[in-house]
Amino acid sequence: MARIRVLHIITRLIIGGAQENTVYTVRGLKEKGYEVYLYSGPPLGPEGSIIPRAKKMGVHPIIISSLRRNLHPVLDYASFLTLFSLIKSGGYHIVHTHSSKAGILGRWAAYLAGVPVIIHTIHGLPFFPYQHPFLNFLFVNCERITAPITDRLICVCDMMKKQALNAGVGKEKQYVTIYSGMELDYFLNPPSSEKLRKKLGIKEDELVVGKVGRLFPFKGHEYIIQIAPEIIKNFPNVKFLFVGEGILREKLEERVKEKGLKDKFIFTGLVPPEDIPLYISLMDVVVHTSLREGLARVLPQGLAAGKPVVTWKVDGAEEVVKNGQTGFLITPGDLDGLKLSILKLLGNAELRKRMGEKGKKVVDPLFRVEEMVERIHHLYQEVLKEKGVKV
Repeated sequence: MARIRVLHIITRLIIGGAQENTVYTVRGLKEKGYEVYLYSGPPLGPEGSIIPRAKKMGVHPIIISSLRRNLHPVLDYASFLTLFSLIKSGGYHIVHTHSSKAGILGRWAAYLAGVPVIIHTIHGLPFFPYQHPFLNFLFVNCERITAPITDRLICVCDMMKKQALNAGVGKEKQYVTIYSGMELDYFLNPPSSEKLRKKLGIKEDELVVGKVGRLFPFKGHEYIIQIAPEIIKNFPNVKFLFVGEGILREKLEERVKEKGLKDKFIFTGLVPPEDIPLYISLMDVVVHTSLREGLARVLPQGLAAGKPVVTWKVDGAEEVVKNGQTGFLITPGDLDGLKLSILKLLGNAELRKRMGEKGKKVVDPLFRVEEMVERIHHLYQEVLKEKGVKV
């Protein structure tokens, strides 16, 4: 095929689902013969950086130092000018943006630079019910204004499309759902977790309730801490495993200590993405209590590892977790429902196994990297043809 020049832009390459998705996409498109570049802001924050892993995969991002996650008029303007200059001189056929800040600045820079095809992936909407009304107003209107210059809006789940359309962002014909791909075989066939179990101090007869996610607001770790005493009362041999790092770690650890549960909770801190399958493999129940996601990667990851998943019924969760079949969907904030679902699973090993086996069939091959890249490739070809772009 002719060398189609594609630029991907993301706000920051921290350790996270959107970032992993982007790196996999860039690598996969390169393997298909595209000439692909990646621009990103610096990976600031306690979440760690995915850049070293990206480089090992042959993806070498160009860092724009002024591009930051938080609103900053001066730096945002500088980022826009830098992006415009780089895009204008790059001769790109396609600019594909990810995340809210990069999505707004990158799409307008691409549009004004005359790029033929502009695509944006919505990994998670920047506006949501639990956010300050002014920020919601600002973000909704930014997305509404930018949607008309976007050729396609990729959503990582159908629910994201529905929410965006309900908010007046874009038109239905612009949207396509492409589930976020991952290297599924590592979860379907993880290595033995025996050494890790010993390292973490988890005994053979102990049950593990685990959560994977950044220790940040709206991620919902506090809900698990709240119900932990009653779960421990019923299952004294249970341990809670929090995989991830973030600004709330000290606060969460203090809450655990106040409840006298320090010996029952394990905070792993930063874990390399390639080790996540190992951590999930030693969990008996995967719990996800985030109030805001697109479609949390840990849901298909947990199911691929053969684990039942208990999650709040938010965003795209119900597209993966089949209530009563592969896990349980709980109304956000329903602590009794959350507790009872976890207790039911902890008390029934056969149910856990049955749900886990069904879960594997739900996510494979839908969430494979190869499936995601192939669908993006076909989308590119479709839009290039639609726009009459000659390569």
